[in-house]
Amino acid sequence: MHSAMQGLRTVIYPAPDLASAKSWWTALLGQEPYFDQPFYVGYDVAGYELGLLPTANQTDGALVYWGVDDVEAAIAEAMTQGATLHASASDVGDGIITGSVRTPSGSILGLICNPHFVA
Repeated sequence: MHSAMQGLRTVIYPAPDLASAKSWWTALLGQEPYFDQPFYVGYDVAGYELGLLPTANQTDGALVYWGVDDVEAAIAEAMTQGATLHASASDVGDGIITGSVRTPSGSILGLICNPHFVA
């Protein structure tokens, strides 16, 4: 079985100073976030998610998520190909499931199943 990646969906930037990051991105994008909470700020940019996450590890850099139908299965498939678990599949709210692995070269591969994404 091979996981069918459906294309890019989301990029999450670490934002330890969430207020400052939100101010900068709002000015750059010329729009207010559609989701604004102390634990996450999200923008809709041309139908894709640009997120700011205050708890993200800055040394990991931006996390890019690829769409899949089944995050757990995609993680398992990647691990059979030599990846290691970075973050287990979990529901982050509203039925959106995310998870990630480290590729054999050390990069992070984010996987997301977002039932609200419109291609």
